[in-house]
Parts: sequence; C-alpha cells; structure tokens
Amino acid sequence: MLIEGELLILFLLFLIALLYSSVGHGGASGYLAILSLTIYAEYDSGWLKQHAWALNLVVAAIAFYHYRKAGFFNLELTLPFIFASIPFAIIGGYLKVDGAFYDTILSITLVWAAYKLFQIKENYSDVEINNPGIYYSLPIGGGIGLMSGVIGVGGGIFLSPILLLKKWADPKTAAATAALFIWVNSMAGLLGAGISGQLVIDLKILLPFVVAVLLGGYIGAKYGSENAHQSLIRKILIFVLIVASMKRISYVLI
Repeated sequence: MLIEGELLILFLLFLIALLYSSVGHGGASGYLAILSLTIYAEYDSGWLKQHAWALNLVVAAIAFYHYRKAGFFNLELTLPFIFASIPFAIIGGYLKVDGAFYDTILSITLVWAAYKLFQIKENYSDVEINNPGIYYSLPIGGGIGLMSGVIGVGGGIFLSPILLLKKWADPKTAAATAALFIWVNSMAGLLGAGISGQLVIDLKILLPFVVAVLLGGYIGAKYGSENAHQSLIRKILIFVLIVASMKRISYVLI
C-alpha cells in the first residue's frame, strides 16, 4: 500500500513530528515508517535513514530548546551518554545492515520497553532520582549510538525507556536528555555516511519535509515541555514506542 499525494505525506510527517517532539524525540522511526509507504520506498535504506536523520536534527533541536528552557535539562546526566554514543553512531552510519531477524528482535525490544513503562505507577514527585555512574552510562550510550547509526534513528526510543525504568530521570528530564542525545547521534550518523561516501541528501525533496516537521515539532515540544503532566509524557512515550515497533514489524511483513 502506497501513500499518495505530497500534501498527505507532509501532513503525516507533521503529525509524527508533533507526537514525537512532545516527548523530546526527533521522530526518525516515524518518518521512516511514512516514507517506506510512499513513492520514496523505492530509495535504498541509506537514502531513507539519512533524510530521517536530517529531519531529526530539526525536531530534536526544537524539543531540546523547549525542554531546556522549561528547566528540565540535566547536563551531568546527559554528557556521558552523548560522549560514548558519538563514535559508535559514526560507525553505525558507515555500516549498511538489513535483515528481517534484526527488525523482529528490535520490535520485541520496543514492545517490552513499552510494557515495562506501562507498569510504572509512581507519582514522579515522590520518586528518588539518581544519576547513573559512568560504568552504566558509557556502555549504554555506546550501544545505543551504534544501533542508532545502523537503523537510522536518533536513539531516543532506546534511551528514554532506560532512563525511566532505572529511575535515572523523570519523564520531562528524560525528554530533554533524549532530545540532545538524538540530535548528536543524528549528526554523527550523517557524518559517518559522509565519511563512507554514501551521503545522498536531496535538498529539493528534503526542504518541504523540513517545513512540515518544523511546525509539528514546535507545537509538540512546546506542549510537552510547558503543559503536559509528567504522567502524560510517559503515556505518550509508551504510544511512541508501540508506533516505532509496528514500523519495524511492517518491514518484516512487507
């Protein structure tokens, strides 16, 4: 099934940006899902993930700005994850990996994370939050960076659930951390593609996409950072994880 019509594609990208940015995510997994059901599905995986990364840069930057402005950014929490992720995201962007088995395992992981987050019932005002040591944050950041580079996402769909499940952050602090993490990983992935000579960004196609996600990202990030309750952010994140997992499953079935 193909999604036809440029306006419909732009509207769907707008909706994905709005939804994902509300939890500090760039939306790459959603963009890949949309583009894989359109005329752009004929492009190879490298083209698709590079354009998803480019859109990530726009939306994640907006999300980070709003969440940081609202006072939810924790530099001490974020930096170790980012430093560890950069070299591995570059390596992942250099690699080209496909496979139904990989998509299946990834889908199961995302569904499991959504299920575990659904089980959390705490009032976040009563939860004791502790920063992880570098013995945890460095390997986790590196692993997520590698997966992000290979798949073509920014890594927020992996990092946010970990931060919440381990009680290293409340939902809005996790959103701020994820936003910057996603921006850095997306840039690193593009850098890896450039180093390997695989960079194929098409600005003529990309620019209308950017306008659509810019609008959606602004509305979603502003609402998430300023108006949404912590518990609502967690529920939206659960939904985002399920959407992302369905996208990977669709790759297996198509």
